[in-house]
Amino acid sequence: MSYSLAVDIGGTFTDIVLRNSDGQLTVDKTLTTHEDLLSGFFGGVQSVLKKAGVAASDVDGVVVHATTVVTNALIERKGPPTALVVTEGFRDVLAIRNEHRYDMYDPQIEFPEPLVPDELTFGFRERTLADGTVLVEPVADDIAALADRLRNSGAKAVAVCFVNSFANPANEAAVAAELARQLNDVFICTSSDVAPQIREYPRASTATVNAYTMPISQPYLRRLSDRLRTEGFGNTPLIMLSSGGVVGAETAGRNPVRMIESGPAAGALAACHYAEILGIDRLMSFDMGGTTAKACLIENRTPLVTGLFEVDRRYRFKEGSGLPVTVPSIDLIEIGAGGGSIAHVDSLGLLKVGPESAGSNPGPACYGRGGRSATVTDADLMLGLIDADNFLGGEMKLDRAATEAAFAELAGALGGTPVQAARGIYRVVTEAMASAARSHATDRGVDYRGLPLFAFGGAGPLHACGVAELLQSSSVIVPPQSSVLSAFGTLVTPVRLDLVRSDLMRLDGVAWERVERILADLEKEGRSALTEAGCAPADVRVLIGADMRYTGQQNEVTVMFDRDPREARDIDACVAQFAETYRVLYGMNPSHVPAEIVTWRVTVQGPAIRFHSAGKPASAPGKPKGSRPVHAWQDGQAVPVYERGDLAVGQTVTGPCIIEERETTTAIPPGWVATIDPMGCIVATAAPAAHA
Repeated sequence: MSYSLAVDIGGTFTDIVLRNSDGQLTVDKTLTTHEDLLSGFFGGVQSVLKKAGVAASDVDGVVVHATTVVTNALIERKGPPTALVVTEGFRDVLAIRNEHRYDMYDPQIEFPEPLVPDELTFGFRERTLADGTVLVEPVADDIAALADRLRNSGAKAVAVCFVNSFANPANEAAVAAELARQLNDVFICTSSDVAPQIREYPRASTATVNAYTMPISQPYLRRLSDRLRTEGFGNTPLIMLSSGGVVGAETAGRNPVRMIESGPAAGALAACHYAEILGIDRLMSFDMGGTTAKACLIENRTPLVTGLFEVDRRYRFKEGSGLPVTVPSIDLIEIGAGGGSIAHVDSLGLLKVGPESAGSNPGPACYGRGGRSATVTDADLMLGLIDADNFLGGEMKLDRAATEAAFAELAGALGGTPVQAARGIYRVVTEAMASAARSHATDRGVDYRGLPLFAFGGAGPLHACGVAELLQSSSVIVPPQSSVLSAFGTLVTPVRLDLVRSDLMRLDGVAWERVERILADLEKEGRSALTEAGCAPADVRVLIGADMRYTGQQNEVTVMFDRDPREARDIDACVAQFAETYRVLYGMNPSHVPAEIVTWRVTVQGPAIRFHSAGKPASAPGKPKGSRPVHAWQDGQAVPVYERGDLAVGQTVTGPCIIEERETTTAIPPGWVATIDPMGCIVATAAPAAHA
C-alpha cells in the first residue's frame, strides 16, 4: 500500500490529508499555531498517521504543502529590514505607485505602507534602454560603495530592480552577483528573475515582496524538509504555488512570492478535479474557511489564471488598495467573510461583518480561548446550525455561554434579540459573498447564472445554499471531505511551473529568432524546476501563451494557444485566437487595429495524477440520528439531523435538515432537496420558488 500526505495551513485551521493508493482518506483538522507553524503541522500529521495506523516511513508517495507563511509575513509585517536597489532617479517608485486611486472621491484614501522604507531605498548609476541596449554599465567601485551602504543599513534582504531589466537583465545580474559575493549573509533577488515584465511599479513591488519574505520562507522550508527527513519521511516536500503548480521546496524558497495564494489555489484545483470526474464543464467553486471566503470560476474544467493580483489590501479587500504582485496565479475573488469574521455595529448603527477575523487565537467566542466578539461561527452556533458538543467530532467542545454573552452585547447595540442579531450576521455574510462572486464573474465576461456552486471549506457547506439562491445557481455540490478539500487538491495537482517574460512586439513583424530564444529559455528554466521536483523529462508537457492587446491599448488579455506557435510560425492563428478571446470578454473587436504581444507565458507541467474515488457512502438509506431546534429560517424550528456517513447513494433528503460530519456541517434550507450522487457528493437543488 502506498501513501501520500498533504498539509494545508490556513489562517484559522491546519488541514491534513493522508491518502492511500486505493483512494481512502484519513484526515484531521487542527487549529493553526501561528507562533510556530510547524508545531501544528506535525501535530496534525502525527494524529493522522496514528488514526491510519501507519508510520512516517510508510508515506512513500508525495508530501505536498500549502501554507500561509508568506501571506502572514506580509500582512503582519514580520519580515526583517529589506532594501531596494533601483536605477538612479527612481527611488520613489514604491511611494508613487501607479497613481491609481481605487476610490476617486475618498480624501482619506489608504494604501499599505511600502515594504521598503525610503531610507532603505538606494539609487544606483546604470541604464538599460527599452530595446535592451545597455547605455550605462555598472562600475565596480559603485557596487563596492553600494555594498558598504547596504551592510551599514542592517538590511537582511535586498531586491534589485532596474529600469527595463525585463528586456535585458545583464546589469541587474552583474550587480546582484557582486553584492551576493560581498554580502554573503544577505538574501538577494532580482526583478528579472522574479517578474521579468514591463511596468516598473508592479515589477518593483513583486521583487520587494519576494525579497522581504525570503529570510522567512527559505529557513522555514528547510526546517520543514529537515524535520520530515528526521521523522522518517522518505521524500522531500513539494510546495503548492499560487498558479496551481507544485514545485520542490528549494525552488519555492527562492521565489516565495509565488506561494502567496497556495492554499486557495489548491482548493480551486480540487474543484477542477471534481468537475472532471463529475463531467461538469463549468462551475463556480466556493471555499469558505475560518478567515476568508474565496470564489473561482471554472471554465472547461480549468480555473481562470491571472498575471496580476494584490496582497495586504487595506480597504475591505478592494482592488487597487494592496501591493500588486505580477506572478501567475489562479484568478480568485477573496473577501474577509470566514467563520472567524467579527461582527460589529458601525457609526450609523448598521451591522457589519469582517473583514477583521478572530483567527485561531483567540478565535470566535465559542472557542473558549478568550475571544469576546461575535463571529460568523458564533452566529451559526446561536442559530443551531452547528452542535456545540459535536464540533470536530466532539474533540473540540464549543462554549455556548461565551457565544450567548457576545450576542447579548451585539444585540443590545442593534436593539434586537440575540437570535435576530445572529440571523443578521448570517444574511449579511451571505449577501457579501454572493455580491463578490457576482462582481468577479461579471468583470470577466462570464454569466454566473445557472452555474453549479461547488462548496467546500469548514464553513462553506453551511452557507452555500444561501449564496446559491442569490447567484441563481442550478445546484450546490458538497464533495466528500469538503472541509479539507484544499489539502486534498494538492494531491491531485501535477507538478507544474508557470513562467513569464515581457517582450513587446507587433504581430505584423514578429522576430521569430527572438521569440524562440525567449521561449527556449523559459522552457529550460521550467524543465529544470520539474526535474528538481522528481519529474521525469519524458513526462514533461509545455504549453505556450501570451498577454496580447491591440496596439495603443493599456491592458492585455491572456491567451493560451492551442498549439506551440514555434512549430508552424503561424501568427494568423495566434491573432485569431486572441480576437475570439477578446470578443467573448468585450463583445466586439477593433479588427482594423494591429495586435501585439506584450508578455510570453510558458507553463511546464508533469503528468496528470489519477486517483480512485475517496467517497464511500452507506449501502442502505440512513435515518436522522435526531433533531434540534434551528433558528436560521424561523424561531425554534425542529430540524432533523443526519450523519453524512449514514446516507446512501441515491438517497434524497428534504430541507430543512442538517447533515453533519466530523469536520463540517451542511445546511439544507426549506424548499431544497439534497441527493447523494455515486461519488458520495451531496447535490442540493432548490424548488423554483426559492430563486424568486
